[in-house]
Amino acid sequence: MIVDCAHYRDGRRQHEGAMPLEQAAARCAQGGFVWLGMFEPGPAELARVRECFGLHELAVEDARAFHLRPKAEQYEDGTELIILRTARYDDEREEIDTGEISIFLAEHFVITVRQGIASELSGARSRLERRPELLRAGSVSTLWAILDQVVDGYAPVVAELERDIEQIEATVFSGAVAPTERIYSLRREATDFYRAVHPLLAVVTRRLQAGKTPAGLLPYFRDVHDHLLLVNEEVAAQRDLLATVLEANIAVISVEQNKINLRQSATMERLTILASVFLPLSFVVGFFGQNFDWLVTHISSFTAFFVITVCGLLLPCLLLYLWLRRRRGHPAPPVPEVSDAHPRAGRGERAGAR
Repeated sequence: MIVDCAHYRDGRRQHEGAMPLEQAAARCAQGGFVWLGMFEPGPAELARVRECFGLHELAVEDARAFHLRPKAEQYEDGTELIILRTARYDDEREEIDTGEISIFLAEHFVITVRQGIASELSGARSRLERRPELLRAGSVSTLWAILDQVVDGYAPVVAELERDIEQIEATVFSGAVAPTERIYSLRREATDFYRAVHPLLAVVTRRLQAGKTPAGLLPYFRDVHDHLLLVNEEVAAQRDLLATVLEANIAVISVEQNKINLRQSATMERLTILASVFLPLSFVVGFFGQNFDWLVTHISSFTAFFVITVCGLLLPCLLLYLWLRRRRGHPAPPVPEVSDAHPRAGRGERAGAR
């Protein structure tokens, strides 16, 4: 879909509204340059643009595909294809939306093909139209306007990523367990964002080379390069920080698991002691609960019943108590210390001393 198509000459837009595609191609021979903006065009529409402007078939195929990294390609006819990755932070989903802009840059025309909702360029066009002194520099001025808007759009994404990382950091380093899936998701987003930012440095650096850019636009490209360099450093630091936070969160999870294991061990110890107490008591009660003739004929008074039954229950408990106390009073056997030095190293050192 064609969003806008305009002819610029002497730093001014030469008409109101968008012009037809064939008319725009004819205006390329009248001086100045034509800026054609498209959003997610179909194969037939791209084929039509290729016929009108004489684009290379490989360049058109690149514009139709989605790339993971920015790049710049120079073709024999002088047309340059520059691919940029855009980014926008979605507050509701707390995720980064990415897009792509393919720029066909020639002396008399600029064609921008946008993919994804995060690649809007109306702001870049309107801002450039308010700067006639930059428009007079030619079609390269559109590349600066696009790069400047794309790089400026990176800054809010960096700020939101920083806020998310600070929240995760506060959770992890407070001793609580943070959702590992959330940390991994942030790490993946930071890595994808880094792939969009870091290769773009080479594209902008190439524009700063001698003869690539008009002298009047060089300070503006240097400004974009400085901002991009800062974003690149921040994203690289965020990616490394997320790796550290992920390791720290795994350590916190291990500590929490150890605490759970200790609580379970203490509970099992209590249950074991309780079972140890009732085991001999159950034996005594079960033994004396049998209808032996001797038990029936000899336990004829309350005193005999008290001595045989009650004392028979207290004696195992007393013996068990003394045994457990003796076990706790014995210290654990000492662990032999292992020297860090290797025996061969010791012999080597003694040999050296001799």
